[in-house]
Amino acid sequence: MNAAPADQIRLLDVQALDVRLQQLAHKRKSLPEHAEIESLNRDLAQLRDLLVAAQTEESDCAREQTKAEQDVDQVRKRAVRDQQRLDSGAITSPKDLSNLQHEIVSLAKRQGDLEDVVLEVMERRESAQERVTELTGRVASVQAKVDDATARRDAAFEEIDGEVASVTKEREVIAAAVPADLMKLYDKLRGQQGGIGAAKLYQRTCQGCRQELAITELSEIRAAAPDTVVRCENCRRILVRTAESGL
Repeated sequence: MNAAPADQIRLLDVQALDVRLQQLAHKRKSLPEHAEIESLNRDLAQLRDLLVAAQTEESDCAREQTKAEQDVDQVRKRAVRDQQRLDSGAITSPKDLSNLQHEIVSLAKRQGDLEDVVLEVMERRESAQERVTELTGRVASVQAKVDDATARRDAAFEEIDGEVASVTKEREVIAAAVPADLMKLYDKLRGQQGGIGAAKLYQRTCQGCRQELAITELSEIRAAAPDTVVRCENCRRILVRTAESGL
């Protein structure tokens, strides 16, 4: 394949821009905010699970408290009714009076036990409410950190994407000036060789594979016409000759 030396030099410019695009893609993928956001989101998920558990516990305690208070109210009302019957004097049978007095005493004990249950449930509910308040604050704090890291990541994305657009446009302009067959070969080699399809021959060394060329290979390149597209015998990339090639 033949191509004017100027076109081969342009190919190095295209390669430099492609390397820059690779660097930008790597930079975008490896921003520290990615790991930060991932870690924070794991913490946030755990905290939200704990918050849901605390809220569920508080809700359960609320229902339990309501039930216990209703039980206390029922026993209290029954005790009031019994006391009113006792005080009315309507019951004259000693046995019935004894049974009624015994029931009033039993109801008083039952009410006391139920009120203890209410207090115990109220304490558990208060503890759950405090836990909910604490976890709500922690969730909000971590969410704020996630939002901050996301904003920083998005700002970095915007900056990187802006440069990518600029570099891509510049590459399109330069690549358009390179012969189509040379660009086709370059793109093919770039796909096969880790993103490097063309390399400068510098001081007798291929800058693609960093191998110094053998004397026979150098002799062949030295004898080749300026418009001949030469390849590195080691890595098969396009070798571009310049005044610094050491030929």
